Amino acid sequence: MLPRNVALFAATLLATSFAHAATPAPASTTAKAEISQLVDAFKAAIIAKDGTKLGTLFVAGNSSWFSAMDSASLERTRAKKPDAKRVRAEPEAYKGFTSFVGSTTHAIEETFDNVRIDTDGIVGSVYFDYVFLLDRKPTNHGNETWQVVRTDEGWKINAMLYSVILDPAK
Repeated sequence: MLPRNVALFAATLLATSFAHAATPAPASTTAKAEISQLVDAFKAAIIAKDGTKLGTLFVAGNSSWFSAMDSASLERTRAKKPDAKRVRAEPEAYKGFTSFVGSTTHAIEETFDNVRIDTDGIVGSVYFDYVFLLDRKPTNHGNETWQVVRTDEGWKINAMLYSVILDPAK
């Protein structure tokens, strides 16, 4: 009787592994691809200076931005603005950024390296190293992280936190 149970158990395991192989990719795999498209749309909107498109990538009315400077950058900034803060909470700052992107006459770009996306298919986070370029010259760099959420209109950026390390003026 024991060999029959072992054979039945082995057959069950084998069938389960085939069933698992035929299962479609988890929702988080699809969601990661969709969030990656959000990242690409963000970069493309900056290069195209399309502030309107960039604005559609955020949760309207509920987005927040926080930035934090390293000590050397804070010292340089305080030389010009003595009341500059190391950490700035900037609710709805995306509106000012989208306005800048849409109106600047300079070539602008934000590069992203080491992009990491984590999601359960409903909410997610994006973390990467960035460099902001103005007229093809780096102005600042650091780490950036987004909180993203799946809305009825697709994935949107709800919150952003980034470090600011000023690059030397050339």
